[in-house]
Order: sequence, then structure tokens, then C-alpha cells
Amino acid sequence: MAERETIEKVKERQGILSKIQNFFTLGYGTKEDLRELDKKLRDNYYADLRDMRHVWEDLYLAVLDVGAASSRDYKKVIQVLDRVTEKVRHADYGYAGLRDRKGHIREEELARIFNSDRDLGNDIDSMKEAINKTQMEAEAENWTAIPDQVKKIKNLLLTFENRWNDREKQFRPLEI
Repeated sequence: MAERETIEKVKERQGILSKIQNFFTLGYGTKEDLRELDKKLRDNYYADLRDMRHVWEDLYLAVLDVGAASSRDYKKVIQVLDRVTEKVRHADYGYAGLRDRKGHIREEELARIFNSDRDLGNDIDSMKEAINKTQMEAEAENWTAIPDQVKKIKNLLLTFENRWNDREKQFRPLEI
């Protein structure tokens, strides 16, 4: 969805007070609504990642109990998952002060970030699906299929982390 479409959808759902605020503050209400929507989306992602970590901890403990494979990759997934979870939790959310040296953040940039963050939901869903599949394999005690899943999950997490790191560049592109 294009930035303009996102902005228009947000404006359509605004109440009369937000519309009045937009009129007097040159669109500040819409910016606040976009920030709030993105914050809620990131909070949902954070909760999903935290839940995935709990499932992964149980899986890690089961692998340790069985002694099925090297636990190094399992621990690495936990470390990456913790790092990504905290990046999502403490992500920049688009505020810029009146005299901010880095420049103002406009509606279009906020809408672009929101759309980008929303697209990352597919990555979260892929990770959840892979972790659930790995958990089912562990419950079935199919220990030979799990190492490939562990590598897949680790790659999904690293890909997600790289895409998440790129969002900062969308907020504040380097310009001369």
C-alpha cells in the first residue's frame, strides 16, 4: 500500500477532534495517529517474539535432556531472538523536536515506516510457523529433522534483523 493510501485511511478513521487538531497544527494529529498505529504494531511483534522465545526455551531444554545434538545452534537462536526482540521493543518511533538537527519527520515518512513494519509481519509469521514445526518435531521425537529447522529459524531471524536495521535508514536517510 502506498504512503498516500495509508495516510488517507488514517484520516478517514479520525474523529472530529483529530480533524480540528490537523487543521490548526498542519497535520500533527495524523502524524500522532500514524505513530500510535506503528507503536501498537511493534508491541504486537514484540509479544510474538517474546512468545517464540518461550517456546524455543522449552525446545532447547528438551534437546539438552535428550542430548540429541549440539546445543550451540539452539543457544545462538536464543541470543539472536533476544537481540531482535529488544530492537523491536526499543525502536525509533518517529518523533523529531521542533528544532531537531536531523530534520522533521513528515507524514509520508511515517506512513512508509508503518507500511514497512506491517510487511515485516510476514517474516514474523514465517518464524512462528518454523518454530511451531520444530516444536512438533521435538514432540514427535524426530530429532534428525530438527537441525535443519534450527538453521532455517536462525536464517529467518537474521534476515528479519537485517530488514529491521534498514528501517532506521528509512527514518533518517543520509543526505548531504
